[in-house]
Formats: sequence, structure tokens, C-alpha cells
Amino acid sequence: MNIKDLSKIEFWSVSFLYGFAVLMLISHGSGYGNDIPYEFKDAHINFSYFSSYFLPELFRYSIIYFSFMLLNFCLLPPLYKKVNMGLNITILAFVYLFSGLVISIGRTYSRAYLLVQYDTIDDAYDRIFFNGFTYAAWLILLISIYVLLKQLVLHLIENKENESNHQMKLEIAFGAGFWFIIVLVLIATGADFDAILCFTLVIAAAVFMVIYSLYELIPLAYKKPKPIRFYYGRITLITAILTIPLGITGAILSVGRDFFPVIMTVNFGVQLGISGPLALYMYKRRNETETQISSLKKELGKSDANLGFLKSQINPHFLFNALNTLYGTALQENAERTGEGIQKLGDMMRFMLQENLQDKISLSRDIDYLNNYIELQKLRTSTSVDILIHTEIEEQFTSANIAPMLLIPFVENAFKHGISLQSPSHIKITLQTKANMLYFDVHNSIHLKADGDPEKMHSGIGLPNVKQRLGLLYPKKHELLIRESAKEFFVHLTLNLD
Repeated sequence: MNIKDLSKIEFWSVSFLYGFAVLMLISHGSGYGNDIPYEFKDAHINFSYFSSYFLPELFRYSIIYFSFMLLNFCLLPPLYKKVNMGLNITILAFVYLFSGLVISIGRTYSRAYLLVQYDTIDDAYDRIFFNGFTYAAWLILLISIYVLLKQLVLHLIENKENESNHQMKLEIAFGAGFWFIIVLVLIATGADFDAILCFTLVIAAAVFMVIYSLYELIPLAYKKPKPIRFYYGRITLITAILTIPLGITGAILSVGRDFFPVIMTVNFGVQLGISGPLALYMYKRRNETETQISSLKKELGKSDANLGFLKSQINPHFLFNALNTLYGTALQENAERTGEGIQKLGDMMRFMLQENLQDKISLSRDIDYLNNYIELQKLRTSTSVDILIHTEIEEQFTSANIAPMLLIPFVENAFKHGISLQSPSHIKITLQTKANMLYFDVHNSIHLKADGDPEKMHSGIGLPNVKQRLGLLYPKKHELLIRESAKEFFVHLTLNLD
């Protein structure tokens, strides 16, 4: 998942929860009537829904919302990366103090019934303020752990090729992150300790159940005659076994009396209704993906084999020997121009069959190919006095490398559209290098091809292809300017060869 997409999901999810909580406060107030909480009645403290409940809870929800936004998106990620440590720690301390102060002041109204339990009003306020700052500390701690888990998940996703068991780690991290999100929601909504404890124990069992099912239980089940029956039978048995330690742990830690039957009911419902089907669905999707990847690898292997077969049909030695024979025959018959053309064509074909397959070649070799192409075109157009071809291509003595076939499409395009044997035409090509920078210009006239011209339907490599290759091979290292008028076409390319 992209970090930007995750940030959007986080923002809108938390904003929705905040808006929903505020809406519930408003709707609760409209139906509250004259009911007074028993805590205020027993303490003989005046109660106002607006000042004793609505405003304190609104401020508490707002503090949770804005603290999460600030810590999750602005403060904690730079802190984990050790960027601007002093400034971010200072802002974090301010957030803690401000949150603790606002929550504490709100508690003096929403927990006013506690004031009568202390000897003096100062002792009461000290205890209420202490609890408010403790609440703020736990809030920041939980948000920090959530952001840390999120950074761990993103790290595992980005570096999955370096992890032998990254998938299992990633799933465990997702499970822990899900638990923290729900705990934050429960704390924000004021859930009691028993609900948080029950949720924690059941989610821990659910994460274990999903991981165990994915890597052990489901592969074992598919070896049985009736895999689904075997799988759900084992799930039920494991859930029953897990319920005993979970119930005992919950009964020891909880403050309620009937915790064991509650956690047994919730655990069976979650494991059989959610964890079991979820693990089975994930396993099937994973198998489908692996099958598709295997199929694509087979098809790719077939394509490579076919390509190798086709390449083997073209015998380079026979091709070059035939060209050498034609070249010798042309010299014997005093056909110097024909011999020169055959020699240059042989050099170009040797380049195409050998060096063009490499990722990078020397700039001098690419320019040799460029010069051979231009010379062949000059041979074709040398009979016309109205065609002017001017080149200023520096001889290269540097060791710079370039991706092959990047420059030739511009020259090919110039000869295709800029030359006419019936009209005056011109092409000017310049190439120079300074340090590791290459400057390449092509300026040509434009002539529309006749309907009978075989080049009319031949697009060659094409400028769109070159633009795409430049973007992939030289991102932020090139500048391509193309200008066109009714009669002329101009290309300027600046390329960083580092």
C-alpha cells in the first residue's frame, strides 16, 4: 500500500469517528431530559448536561482527535527518523501539557461528584488533575505505539525481498496494529477496563488462530479427504482449548464477576465466525496469486525460448561473410559508393546484433552508429543538389556511456519527414559534450510523403517511444524540447550522462 493512500484512509477514518462521536453527544443530549446520574445524586452535586457532560466530553474527543492528527502525521514520523529532534520533542511536550490541562479541567466538571470524597477541595483538584495528565500520557503512549507499528508494517512491505519470513511478520504487525486502533477507539469512547481486557485477549487469540491456520492447519486440512470439515473441526477444538487460559487470565485481571462466560462466548464467536473464514479466504487468495505468478513465469519462459530460437535462425557469421563478399565484388567492379554503403550497413547490423542488447554502451560507439546511418542517407540523396545535410558531431574521447538507440530516432525522424527528392530540403545535426552533459540538436525541413512512398506508413522507432525511454532511463536527468512549425521541425536534447 502506498503511504499516501494509507494517510488518506487514516485521516478520513479518524475524522469519521470524531464526527460520529460528536453527533452521538448531540443526539444523546436531545433525549436526556431531566435524568441526573446517580453519582451526582448521591454526592448532592448539581448536574447540568451541557456543562457537566457535553462540553467536557466534546473537549476530550477533540483533544484525542487533534492529538492523533498532530502526532501521527507531523511529530512522530520525524522523531522515529531522528529529524529535528529538539523542535519535535518540545512540541510533543507542549501537546502533552496542553492535553493534560484540557482533560483535567473537563474532569473537574464531569467528575465533580468526586470532590466530596476528599478532605479538602485542594486534595480533590490535585487528584483530578493527576488523573487527567495520566490519561494524556497514556493517550500519547498508545498513539506512539500505533505509529511505531505502522512504520514497522511499511518497512516490512518495502523490504519484503530481504525477509525470508516477511509475510508472517507483516501479518502479525497488521494484527497488532488493528488491536491498537480498536483500543484507542475504546479509550476514546470511555469503555470500561473489562471491555478492553476482553477485546485484548480475544484479538491475541484471533491473530494466533489466523497465523496458525495459514501456515499449518489449512495446508494440513487440504491433505485430508474432507478438508473443510477437518479444518472447522480443528478450529472448534483449538478455540475450546484456548478459552480456558483466556478465561482464567480474564477472571484474575477483571473487576467483574462473570467474566469467564463472557469471554468464552465472545471468543467462540470471533474465532468461528471471523478468524476461521478469514484465514481460509486469505489462503485461497494467496494460492490463486501464486498460481498466476507461476503461469506467467511459464509463459515468459516460453517467450524467451521462442526468442532464442528466432535469434538462432539468423546466423551472424553467414550474414557478415555475405556482406564482405558483396563489398569485395563492388571494389573489383570499381563501385566505390556501393562498397562504402555495404561496409557501413555491415557496421550498423553488427551494432544491432551485438551492442544494442546491452543496457549501456560507450558514447563513441553510439555516435559511430549515428554517423554510419547519416552517411548511408547521404549516399541515397547525393544525386540531388537541392538537399543540404550538415552535421557537426564532435569526436568523442571521453569514457561516458549512454543507453543505446536514444539518439538515432531523432535523426531517423528528420530524414523520414525532412527530405524530399523533388523539393529543396535541409537537415542540420549537432552534437557536443561538456563534462558529463550531452547537447544534441536536430533541425530539419518538413515534407509530406506522397501516397506511393513506402516510408509513408513506416513509423520507425517513434518519438513517443524515445520520450518514454528517457523518462525511465534518465529521470530528472534530461531536458527534451520539441518545436514544430508548418515547414520546420526542431529538437533539442540535454542529457546528463552520470
